[in-house]
Amino acid sequence: MTTAQLAAPYQHYVYAYPHKTAYRRLIDRPRLRDLWAAEPKDALSLYLHIPFCEVRCGFCNLFTRIGAPDGLTGAYLDALERQAGAVREALGEGEEVRFATAAFGGGTPTFLTAAELTRLCDIAEHGMGADLRAVPLSVEASPATATADRLTVLAERGATRLSLGVQSFVDTEARAAVRPQRRADVEAALARVREARIPVLNIDLIYGIDGQTERTWRHSLDAALAWRPEELYLYPLYVRPLTGLDRRRGGPDPAWDEQRLRLYRAGRDHLLAHGYTQQSMRMFRRADAPPQGADDYACQTDGMIGLGCGARSYTAGLHYSFDYAVGMHEIRAIVDDYVARPAVDFARAEYGRRMDGDESRRRHLLQSLLQADGLPLEDYRARFGSDPAGDFAPELARLADRGWLADDVPDALRLTPEGLAHSDAIGPALFSPAVRAAMTAYDRK
Repeated sequence: MTTAQLAAPYQHYVYAYPHKTAYRRLIDRPRLRDLWAAEPKDALSLYLHIPFCEVRCGFCNLFTRIGAPDGLTGAYLDALERQAGAVREALGEGEEVRFATAAFGGGTPTFLTAAELTRLCDIAEHGMGADLRAVPLSVEASPATATADRLTVLAERGATRLSLGVQSFVDTEARAAVRPQRRADVEAALARVREARIPVLNIDLIYGIDGQTERTWRHSLDAALAWRPEELYLYPLYVRPLTGLDRRRGGPDPAWDEQRLRLYRAGRDHLLAHGYTQQSMRMFRRADAPPQGADDYACQTDGMIGLGCGARSYTAGLHYSFDYAVGMHEIRAIVDDYVARPAVDFARAEYGRRMDGDESRRRHLLQSLLQADGLPLEDYRARFGSDPAGDFAPELARLADRGWLADDVPDALRLTPEGLAHSDAIGPALFSPAVRAAMTAYDRK
């Protein structure tokens, strides 16, 4: 970590480490049965990925396909079912396998019809053995696809959290972010979610959109607060390669960085004043919201089973997935390849990155430190038999020098409020040189 690496506040949103751009083709294609043989299986996480959206927002670089020709979603679910069978067999027949959390992401899972969502739940339950009604189940949705029949299926099958990507309640800002929607349709979707009585509503909002001001940002925050969502995520706008907004903005822009920081602080303070607690730079939870278990994007431990061509899986020694792309042509090719695969293909890992001791320690530090509660030192010592102050002395010293590391918490490493504000600089600066080099060398397509 250098001073230069901490200079720009908005570098990468770190929700998983290492990022898939650091993955490479696994020449030996290890068997999943071997990868999972020695792994604990009593508290696994299950993630099902649906790579379809009705539109692609201008800021989006997720692995997602726009629309689906007739029959493609059904064929995708067929492949998902074949993969579930192969993975469940690899976990071991007769072994005690229990899932502690589940999530449907994408893409937009609610792009599927109500009948297809029923089948998706069946795959999770009957194919993988997850009891969706007994564990936290989080589902992502868009306003256009949060229809009453889909929400009814999700509520009946045990969904405990529905995350709605609103981004802005100001129509002109939504258009500027290349997200065609009207506020009236957003409000109608929110009403349907509340009518479905899913316990936790999360609303995603974005700051830093062209034309956005502190007044319009406050307007969106207040419009969201009117629904008393249990959670709110505040995301800075990023302009990434191969996305719709990529053509509109050039290189580094200090004025834009300062605008985003100003809007972030205003949004943070507004939510804190309205009874929300800060969980991370992005995530705010209403003080009386029901608990949901571990934060979706703060998985320091392993034991993640991902199904679908855009999903990751994590064991202690290997993180793996399928090929990754951002460009539409390449994504379509990967989806088409996935749906054509026989069950035997899903019994081996294909792309991934092996995790050694340093990377595991770095991942634990990074993803704990970016949470508001920070890293409990005893947890780290118990897991690794060492101390983060010794393992990462130069990196932590630079954070302390900037005033971003709290010095009044004896039993934990915790970022100061200003440190949390710079999470998107701190996270990338903690990447290992090897991961950073692999990400830089990745042939983005």
